[in-house]
Amino acid sequence: MARWLCGAMALAALASGAAPGRVKAAQAPEVIQINLSGIVEPITATYVERGIAEAAHVHASAILLELSTPGGLETSMRAIIKSIVNSPVPVITYVYPSGSRSASAGFFILLSGDVAVMAPGTNTGAAHPVLMGGGDIGKTEASKIENDAAAYIRTLCQHRGRNATLAEAGVRQSKSYTDQEALAGHLIDGIAASPQQIFTEFNDKTITRFNGSTSTLHLTNARVVVYAMTSRERFLAHLADPNLAFVLGAIGVVLLYFEFTHPGMVLPGILGALCVVLALLGFQLLPINYVGAILILLGLVLFALEAHVNAHGLLAAGGIAAMLFGSLVLIKTPWPGARIHFGVALSVTLPVGIITIILVRAVLMAARQKAVTGAEGLLYAAGVARTDLSPKGKVLVHGEIWDARAKNPIPAGGRVRVSKVEGLTLEVEPFDEPH
Repeated sequence: MARWLCGAMALAALASGAAPGRVKAAQAPEVIQINLSGIVEPITATYVERGIAEAAHVHASAILLELSTPGGLETSMRAIIKSIVNSPVPVITYVYPSGSRSASAGFFILLSGDVAVMAPGTNTGAAHPVLMGGGDIGKTEASKIENDAAAYIRTLCQHRGRNATLAEAGVRQSKSYTDQEALAGHLIDGIAASPQQIFTEFNDKTITRFNGSTSTLHLTNARVVVYAMTSRERFLAHLADPNLAFVLGAIGVVLLYFEFTHPGMVLPGILGALCVVLALLGFQLLPINYVGAILILLGLVLFALEAHVNAHGLLAAGGIAAMLFGSLVLIKTPWPGARIHFGVALSVTLPVGIITIILVRAVLMAARQKAVTGAEGLLYAAGVARTDLSPKGKVLVHGEIWDARAKNPIPAGGRVRVSKVEGLTLEVEPFDEPH
């Protein structure tokens, strides 16, 4: 009986020791999904870096980096790529959903992935660095920037086994590629309509990592865990959009000026200050070209001068040109994806110019108008003598009875005009209205 009991206990122990192994084998692989949408800037770069670090911490099977971006800042792009190529967890870069793009900086990020995939109806490329403003950099400096970008993308392609020639054409000639063209040109590894299709197609595929080592993807029945931005990151990511920051700044300046010219209204001042603070917070996250900022301020000054001098529109035209060009070069980046769009710049500059001129002109006109209250309002005002003025009496001016005196006698009912105000006594003279 004791032997049977011992045998039963041994079998139970073996079963309990084997159970964890069977459960572990049955567990579905975990894929961390990171969504990079919008402009590539410091907030989104930090978010992607944290997501990759989290995937390594939980020992995920893979990272799915979904891309839908017009591009962004070079420094942020390089930070993201650095995290991708050094990630211990394989990274699948995926342009998704259909209709999206991964242009400029997004082109580099797409090609940096261990596996690069595009959804049907997406496009990528257009990564030529374009420099606007910031002084005359000359052909030599422009060539250096272009060559640096081309060398960087060649390096990525050579380590990932992709077509470096087509990738370089995307940089030097700003070539763009559809999903089919990118696949045929060996820029990407596949086309998939959904993440599950990627998992099915690339399951058990052996890939070569950036450092030359190999790894096998295990994606059967993969469980996708979305790594989301925090509320603070989402808020700051919206503010870091230069277009939104520019609009907020313009609205804030107009509201503050309105408050200064119409003191006591309070609400325009509060809203204006809030808009300006939010705009400054957004611009603080972006690399600012101070030449652009100076041009915007010059434009505002020219608008004010136009209202004061009335230069027949010449100063206003100069202000529009200065503010428009300044906004286009305000963000210091070689790619247009992270700049203020021309349409946004124009739609903000014209109204701001018109409103500024109207407000300044209204203030100047109000300053030039004669006061109609107090002593200054009584001076030269017309009235009627209520009593004989010889030399003192009563007059009716502005609907009120006043003590008055006159140098020459004036009969009751005679028309008078105020020539001097001394306290509550008016000095008047005869006044005959022209016929």
